[in-house]
Amino acid sequence: MKLQGIIPPVVTPLTDDHEFDEVSYERLLNRMIDAGVDGLFVLGSSSEVVFSTDERRREIIEAAIRITDGRVPVMVGVIDTATPRVIEHIRVAEELGADAVVATAPFYAIIGQKEVERHFRLLHAATDLPIFAYDLPQCVHIKLQGDMLVRLGSEGVLAGVKDSSGDDVGFRFLSIDNEQLGHPLQLFTGHEVVVDGAYLSGADGAVPGLANVNPDLYVQQWKAFKEGDWDRVRELQTQEARLMRITSVTEGETGFAAGVGAFKTALNLMGIFDSPQMPEPILPLDAKNREAIAKVLKEEGML
Repeated sequence: MKLQGIIPPVVTPLTDDHEFDEVSYERLLNRMIDAGVDGLFVLGSSSEVVFSTDERRREIIEAAIRITDGRVPVMVGVIDTATPRVIEHIRVAEELGADAVVATAPFYAIIGQKEVERHFRLLHAATDLPIFAYDLPQCVHIKLQGDMLVRLGSEGVLAGVKDSSGDDVGFRFLSIDNEQLGHPLQLFTGHEVVVDGAYLSGADGAVPGLANVNPDLYVQQWKAFKEGDWDRVRELQTQEARLMRITSVTEGETGFAAGVGAFKTALNLMGIFDSPQMPEPILPLDAKNREAIAKVLKEEGML
């Protein structure tokens, strides 16, 4: 499988009483598919994977497969603390019809690169689905080394990498090494405001959480990149960066509450989500922060 283009990490809507809101979810997915995205990534960080019970994970995958109905590929996050647990999630993804799976390094226990490499090899031995490595050191506390990734790509263990490390230098070196070996890995940036730089480095696409709020910007930017229109790529990146400020205008919030909280608040203000509810123990953003996000949305023509 050679995925490329824009594959948003889908935000998961909840009702006020913390149930999965499938109606809002369908509204969101159809909006992104209609905008021309190239795939969807469910049960990633933005999808609340680590907040979700196994039952909730199944609920989300089933809904995503039903709603997309084969219109775009569905990548499913199988993120967990240990290899056996990840393989259990892979079995569910296989059963429900996922097109690919996405896995981080195992976390909680302190491990090194040799254990991470063995982890991905064991996952590959357990499934025929394409496996994408998710580089997220700020959450799993270990950086995926580029030489290991390209080695596993050249051996067919990994199909690609979603890089959310924030290490632009490392991503550039990874891209160079990937090209020298014949481009075995499909490389995606997971950052919203440096997509143009990632394309210059050799990325095959982007997995931007902000595409939940405005998928058109990222789809247009991908098309401009494919056409070699770098002035348009830069212009759209500036618009994306301005809109991304919804995650930084909030006060008193950090991390997931500020980032995904801002996405959910924006989607609620725009009428796509019926509620901005967050997973326990995180609270929705307060009225003052909602006003700050609404101001950015209005300035960017989203309200």
